[in-house]
Amino acid sequence: MRGTPVRLRVPLALAAAGLLTLTACGSDEPTEAAAAGTSADGGGLTGTLTVFAAASLTDVFTDLGDQLMADNPDLTVTFNFAGSSALATQITQGAPADVFASANQTQMTVVTDAGLNSDEPTVFTENVLEIAVPADNPGDVTGLADFADADLTLAICAPDVPCGAAAEQVFEAAGITAQPDTLEEDVRAALTKVELGEVDAALVYASDVQSAGSGVQGIEFPEAEDAVNEYPITTLTAATNPDAAQAFLDLVESDAGQQALTDAGFRSPSS
Repeated sequence: MRGTPVRLRVPLALAAAGLLTLTACGSDEPTEAAAAGTSADGGGLTGTLTVFAAASLTDVFTDLGDQLMADNPDLTVTFNFAGSSALATQITQGAPADVFASANQTQMTVVTDAGLNSDEPTVFTENVLEIAVPADNPGDVTGLADFADADLTLAICAPDVPCGAAAEQVFEAAGITAQPDTLEEDVRAALTKVELGEVDAALVYASDVQSAGSGVQGIEFPEAEDAVNEYPITTLTAATNPDAAQAFLDLVESDAGQQALTDAGFRSPSS
């Protein structure tokens, strides 16, 4: 990958993607797992919809899933939120999913190159990196250059996930040799390190800083614009509930969905 290599002071073995961790919106189980699509009387979507989505989308997609279920009481929406690289691997290895939303184009390409997308992926939002520090900023972090400070405890994402690939790009743009103490498997794991006070700073997305509320400070830096993450979404050929999959895509791309993303700290796609 292009960019300045990241030197680790403490090597970290990342766990490979294993069993799926699925979180459901709502507590009601569908009456029949095989029932999917629209009800016989045309009363709405039914069955289970499974969405694989980048960890940074956790809050906003959960809310959109709740909205879709409120409009379709016989539908259950289930999410698998993780690093996009882990999700792409799971999909190519046969994990059942109806929709895939990635935090960058690279991991979406893994799925499309395998011929597993049922429609052309579309970019539905963008995100940029931001420095997250604990509310009291104990390390007195002021900018991206502090990620070269060996006296600070620092977290970034692993380079194979979108937030880690973006980190390498901004470090290269700034001419910085970063010295992280930990490489995290997804952006929410990096944010959690900050929220728990386990690190002085982490590179996460602007949307993650916003989701953390008052417990975290965000520090913007100009090099973030050198690594804008485009988020593509697609339905999958193995979808067992294609009607619900298309409905979820339509909701994400609707005015209401786009407003929800903007409110959560994401950016509208570039024209």
